[in-house]
Amino acid sequence: MKVFIAVVLCLLINSSSVACNIPVFRYALERWQPDSCELIVFHKGPLSHDQQQLLQELDGQLTKREDSSSTSLTLSDLSAPTPTHASLWQSITSTTKQVAATPYLVVRMKLGKGRTINGWHGSLSDAVKTGIMDSPARRELARRLLAGHSVVWLMIRPGKEARLAPEVRELNTGTRKSLAVNFPLLSQELTLPEGIGLPGSELHSEIPLLLKFSLLEIERDDPREAFLVNLFSQIQPEASEQGEALIVPVFGRGRALEVIPASSLTSQLTKDLTVFLSGACSCQVKEQNPGFDLLMSVDWESELFGEGIAPPRVRSTRDRLNKQPELLSIPPGK
Repeated sequence: MKVFIAVVLCLLINSSSVACNIPVFRYALERWQPDSCELIVFHKGPLSHDQQQLLQELDGQLTKREDSSSTSLTLSDLSAPTPTHASLWQSITSTTKQVAATPYLVVRMKLGKGRTINGWHGSLSDAVKTGIMDSPARRELARRLLAGHSVVWLMIRPGKEARLAPEVRELNTGTRKSLAVNFPLLSQELTLPEGIGLPGSELHSEIPLLLKFSLLEIERDDPREAFLVNLFSQIQPEASEQGEALIVPVFGRGRALEVIPASSLTSQLTKDLTVFLSGACSCQVKEQNPGFDLLMSVDWESELFGEGIAPPRVRSTRDRLNKQPELLSIPPGK
């Protein structure tokens, strides 16, 4: 297995007037808006009263998300589906051993570079219980990011570790210890970019600007975290099946940089990714940076700025000049 992370080391050519010395993690927190997401509810015929109530409850969860207009909820009647929905439904039913009775929800998420993934799919009732937009880990993640943590590294630990092969248990334990050792060292070794506060590099939030890195662990068999576990496991299915821990550096407004198997995460890679996220945000266009947004019920604008003035939104790649991404290669795993 070989994984690549497209770490964008973009430099705006000969354009000091638009230079930005804000660290990537802080620029993303203050300026990058959540990616759009599509929720499709497949059903057959009219919805019952109970089903309509479930749909309203799900819609209520979606409206808590900042810029909820970017999250669409679509009903697709299987008696006359669009060609796109018919193809999606066929792909779901052909790869899922047991498809629950309709209504059935499919969550379509962006993974960057034009890629999409079925982040979750299941019955509408299970979707409401699972928490598509919210979970204890995501609430803690938001709390830390809004408290000034630069990067929160999620670690998805396999359940029932006693059943794992000894070498996998040792790998997972070693990865956790390595992160615990590296975080304080990186906080002391790295420095913030110079020029913060100058024109083009203003901070708009009162949140402290820190170089602080922390670990947040999730048990794979925790039902409250089923959405995140399913999403990350789909991105790294082989490592997940082998019982490897999955590590996800998260920054900004809940943006996951990548899902990294324990066998691929070295101390050098940890440092390289941390240096990138802590360095000056020369590439200010979100779409040109790696990563994907987690679904979170957070009103980031209010939490960050209150009644203050938020910076202009940054959404499009138009009228920007950037170099091509530079790829950092993660050594092959098992």
